[in-house]
Amino acid sequence: MRQFVNPFSPRLVGILLGLSLAVYAGIAGFGLNKDGLGAAIDVPLYTALEIAAALFCLARPLVRRENWEAWLAVGLGMAFFAAGDFYFSFFLAADETVPYPSLADAGYIGLYPLVYLGLGLLLRGRTLEENRSFWLDGTIAGLAVAAVGSALLFGTIVDTTGGASLTVATNLAYPLGDLGLLVIVLATLGLTGWKIDRVWACALAGCAVFAVTDSVYLYQTAKETYVQGTILDAGWPLGLLLFAFGAWQPRRAIVHRRLEGFRVLVVPVGFGLVGLALLVYDHFERLNETALIFSTLAIAAVIGRMALTFRENARLLRRSRTEAETDALTGLANRRKLLGDLEERLDAQAPTLLILFDLDGFKAYNDAFGHPAGDALLRRMAWKLATASERFGRAYRMGGDEFCVLATVDSADRAAVVEMTTKALEEEGEGFRITSACGAIMLPDETSKLSEALRIADTRLYSNKDSRRASAVRQSKDVLLSVLNERDAELRGHLNSVARLARAVGRRLELPGPELHDLGLAAELHDVGKLAIPDTILSKHDALNEEEWHFIHRHTLVGERILSAAPSLARIGRLVRSTHERMDGLGYPDGLGGNEIPLLSRIISACDAFFAMTEERPYRRAMASEEAIAELRRCAGAQFDPDVVEALIGAYVDAELELVA
Repeated sequence: MRQFVNPFSPRLVGILLGLSLAVYAGIAGFGLNKDGLGAAIDVPLYTALEIAAALFCLARPLVRRENWEAWLAVGLGMAFFAAGDFYFSFFLAADETVPYPSLADAGYIGLYPLVYLGLGLLLRGRTLEENRSFWLDGTIAGLAVAAVGSALLFGTIVDTTGGASLTVATNLAYPLGDLGLLVIVLATLGLTGWKIDRVWACALAGCAVFAVTDSVYLYQTAKETYVQGTILDAGWPLGLLLFAFGAWQPRRAIVHRRLEGFRVLVVPVGFGLVGLALLVYDHFERLNETALIFSTLAIAAVIGRMALTFRENARLLRRSRTEAETDALTGLANRRKLLGDLEERLDAQAPTLLILFDLDGFKAYNDAFGHPAGDALLRRMAWKLATASERFGRAYRMGGDEFCVLATVDSADRAAVVEMTTKALEEEGEGFRITSACGAIMLPDETSKLSEALRIADTRLYSNKDSRRASAVRQSKDVLLSVLNERDAELRGHLNSVARLARAVGRRLELPGPELHDLGLAAELHDVGKLAIPDTILSKHDALNEEEWHFIHRHTLVGERILSAAPSLARIGRLVRSTHERMDGLGYPDGLGGNEIPLLSRIISACDAFFAMTEERPYRRAMASEEAIAELRRCAGAQFDPDVVEALIGAYVDAELELVA
């Protein structure tokens, strides 16, 4: 089946118009329009091209609604020009005396304001915001070009113009209109960052062709060298066709570039030097007043451009400083701003309360609800802190979940301000509770040095945080031990004994303070998982069966789960899990061996075994301490850590000697 070709497709129409223009340019360029067929089709083809170009452009707003006002204005301007040429060619050209100005001139001149309007509408909203000030670059370039054009053309045109003022005005309207087209070209290039798409490439090329063709025509007319029907005449239909082609080009996204550095100065300085050169030249060879006015305006525009550039750079500097001192997530002032404000207050010796905050529970909230929810929580906290402190100071975000407040208060109001701001950083909901620890310092009473002020406040913050953490640990531990005591008072006594001996062993092994603390805590809670074991199994006199041993072997896992429910005891839960592992890997629940078992768990394992052997049990009698020590030594290396066993024996002997003494 033959494919149907739409005869009204814009591409096909554009190709036909382009071929027609090429035919006309060939006829005029080779002088084939002097006689014969060339002379017969010269004027009709010329006017038909102009009318077709205008209709082609006017069809654009009917087919595509985007920017329809702009292309309607451009199309109407082209129609005015084509109508003026049609009237001249078919009604005036044959007269021996052609009136000037005439209706044809009205049509020609009508092109300019309508094209200005259309291109202005097209340009609106299509420029990069950062390049908006570059309109001055185009203005400078246009004024410089106008000055050069005035120096070359205006004098000759005005000198050869006679008659009424309307005649003079008409003669001047053409070069002024053409200079306006050149200004549009240069201004648009500046506004778009000197980067354009195909729509503007065609439109601006049409402006340039029109301006150049008109300028050459006016110059030749003034010199009485113009000859109708030459290749120059193809310039006007070419300019109109370029406008029409631009109307149908697909609009493409442009990645505009922001001009920076030396490139910002090239256009204004370059064209400014052109204006300056004309003013200097005038001292040697007098130029017409119009050229001098345009040159002076170009220099003034350069000065204005420099002033505008300075203002823009100052604004960018202020904005960059503001952004550099603002936290992007919360909108609060950041650490950089805090340091600057704090230094100013210290220099002024102004009474200032510095409070540092660190959120408790935020990491667990982030893990449970996700980072977007965590960011939203930080924004809420920041807003609450800023609201609470706005009457007496300013809130800052230090980073992460750390905040700060600088308050202008006296020492007497310190407690109230700390309480108010701390309360602002609290939030509670289903499954979470957020609080904050704080550290405060009064300036300049306690110090007048910035670094010292931050160090003291930071130390107090973490001291407060540690005490709160210790309090939480202590409360959780006391609850669990109370439950154990209610369940089995003898088990509570066993745990106390294991904890005392474990701490003594830890001291002999020279463990640091934090590890000794965790060791004692884990030893006191290592059997908390037995809360899940039935009493019938714990107090059974006979041997345990396989199912009952399953309960026993799971009690460390149960203990870990119980302890992990309290965030402050989670690390202790991991130690409890491994208290029944063996050095040979035959223990439970994970079958760890050797140094895979945490040292603190190895210590608790040996101490627990020692007291299990020396205490009375329902299923056997207690051993003497000497027998228990011998059993520990026998199992060292297989079940127990040999170093731990020796440290345990030494600690026990020392304790016995103290009791005897």
